[in-house]
Amino acid sequence: MASQTQGIQQLLAAEKKAAEKVQAARKRKAIRLKQAKDEATAEIQKFKAEREIAFREYETKHMGSRYVFTHVCYIVCTHQHVFLLFRDDVASQIEQETKNRLETMNKNVSQNKDQVIKDLLHRVIGEVKPELHRNLRLG
Repeated sequence: MASQTQGIQQLLAAEKKAAEKVQAARKRKAIRLKQAKDEATAEIQKFKAEREIAFREYETKHMGSRYVFTHVCYIVCTHQHVFLLFRDDVASQIEQETKNRLETMNKNVSQNKDQVIKDLLHRVIGEVKPELHRNLRLG
């Protein structure tokens, strides 16, 4: 009976030891997966930054002298993140160009409004010569 108890105790100890090893293996696997995910994320962000730089260079090269932008690109790498910083952002330049065009249009409207109204009234009212239709029969 004592040998059976001792055998059972050995089996329980071996089972506990195996469970601890399995738990440790799971922890190592989780750590490896997290590291792989972080590395993949960093690689993807780096790739995106490189593609963004290539796109900006292509855009600057092919959009002509009117749309030449001065890009100063920096890739800032932190622990797990890659940031791409641009000076003279395209969106701000487009917004400024839109504001300039709207100001020009509003200025033109205010300058030419009176003349346009005068011309329209002249053509609608001034050039109309009332006549009776040729098929109208009086009498």
